[in-house]
Amino acid sequence: MHNMKERLHTGELYLPNDENIIKEQVTYQDKLCDYNLTKPSETKKRAKLLKEMLGDCGEGVYIEAPFYANWGGHHCHFGKMVYANYHLTCVDDSHIYIGDYTMIGPNVTIATAGHPILPELREQLYQYNMPVHIGRNCWIGAGAIIMPGVTIGDNSVIGAGSVVTKDIPANVVAVGNPCHVMREISEHDKEYYFKDRKIEKSKV
Repeated sequence: MHNMKERLHTGELYLPNDENIIKEQVTYQDKLCDYNLTKPSETKKRAKLLKEMLGDCGEGVYIEAPFYANWGGHHCHFGKMVYANYHLTCVDDSHIYIGDYTMIGPNVTIATAGHPILPELREQLYQYNMPVHIGRNCWIGAGAIIMPGVTIGDNSVIGAGSVVTKDIPANVVAVGNPCHVMREISEHDKEYYFKDRKIEKSKV
């Protein structure tokens, strides 16, 4: 039988109000509070705090403040050059993995935590967590919500406002609620960057 803290990462039901969990969680949340009080000009201080806060923090990671995370980012693992715009919310009760060069629009929520459908269990405050994996060089559009246990493949684009409830493969544009594949990234995307606007050949 796992203790409550060990159950954070097993997918088993556990009680998040466990004394040992809360004691540790608050220390990471305090650091996150410090991060959110930094000024945009304090780039070195922000970079140092991110290294301390995040489970893994690759070179060039930048998160606009305010940033919100249940464990202060402690269970977030970001590759290099990950950029997140304002109001990223990571419900990082379990692990969130984000690959190199991925960009995240404003007001995105990435959730690992869920609660049982059965009311009697919710009343007792039971919770479970499932990890989230986002690949390399993805673009997560503004206001998207990534649900527990989801994997998004490399290079894929998630449209603004999408609710991602199931895995999304690599190299696609996916949109909607629930999020579904609209099309593959294609030759057209090598020529146009937005509607009828052409990419200058010198750019690629």
